Amino acid sequence: MEAVYLDNAATTPMDPQVISVMQKQMTQTFGNASTPNYYGHAARAVLDQARQTIAQSIHAQTGEIVFTSGGSEGDNTAIISTALYYQKNGRHIITSQIEHEAVLKSLHYLEGLGFEVTYLPVDDQGRITVSQVQRALRPDTILVTIMFVNNEVGVINPIAGIGNLLQDHQAIFHTDAVQAYGTQIIDVQALKVDLLTTSAHKLYGPKMLGFIYERQEIQVPPLIHGGDQENKRRAGTENVPAIAGFAQAVKINQALLDQQGAAQLTAKKELLLQELRQNQVEFQVNGPQPQLASPNIINLWFPHQATDILQIKLDLAGFVVSGGSACTAGSLEPSHVLIAMYGADSPRVRESIRVSFNKFNTAAQIKAFAQSIAQITLA
Repeated sequence: MEAVYLDNAATTPMDPQVISVMQKQMTQTFGNASTPNYYGHAARAVLDQARQTIAQSIHAQTGEIVFTSGGSEGDNTAIISTALYYQKNGRHIITSQIEHEAVLKSLHYLEGLGFEVTYLPVDDQGRITVSQVQRALRPDTILVTIMFVNNEVGVINPIAGIGNLLQDHQAIFHTDAVQAYGTQIIDVQALKVDLLTTSAHKLYGPKMLGFIYERQEIQVPPLIHGGDQENKRRAGTENVPAIAGFAQAVKINQALLDQQGAAQLTAKKELLLQELRQNQVEFQVNGPQPQLASPNIINLWFPHQATDILQIKLDLAGFVVSGGSACTAGSLEPSHVLIAMYGADSPRVRESIRVSFNKFNTAAQIKAFAQSIAQITLA
């Protein structure tokens, strides 16, 4: 029996069209994009076209896109390099308690160097407000880093509002958009963000690849030093076949967004909730209501069902879900996101699972999943 994959916030399966493009490029465009010869020029042309496609997807200029190895490198670069460069203007940073570990651990590193970080609390929906950021702002604040979409409960933060707030302040504004890029329409001009990070494998592209949007007025020294690739902003020979695949994934995804692809994912989430209710399963949604959250993520509390045991039983039944962020899946510690929302003593932090959908999931799969949940929890 083939397992039903419902852990797409961790990673998505690669789109067959993406695989096809990458295979073609690996065969035909194997040159180094930095070399001045026939094969290098061919690779450079593919790289330039991909950069243009990706820049257009977020209404950026091509020179503002820097390819990286993914979200973790992007967050580390955006936070650590920016803070070290702008520390002459202050050493205060603002973030939220529910950020991804790539953000939180970068900030912990900076705290060890003497920077001061304000961690904004969230309500029981996982939300922060523009007014919270405003109250935390100080004359010496140099960086605000707030994730666009939370990877565990799907809450969408008020990025545009924060961007507007910071227009008259010196602070650089970074958003981790790893979970947003692919499910949300993103316009960096309207959002007024200075730095934005993504990862290709969250929208049916290859792993170990992403990009940073760096507003052209912002100075972000490279975190990785070496050659002059990426206009001297990120050393290392570009993975042209993977970047071409990323661009193809973006093209497909933009077309889906234009055709209400997000609504299709939300419908799958609503179907799951409907089926759980019809099967008389006891549960509650962690975080915002489905229509107010990212369309592909829902976090569910099943009272008296330990997260790890429920995952194992579902896995044996042929359904793949997670207990939280994939980056901390090997830890026995409960989700820091759910703790921030409900407190460490809440049973939700040890009795919840994350379900996340992709465009390939069918209604039949979702109904079968709900029935399996019912069989396990009502036994």
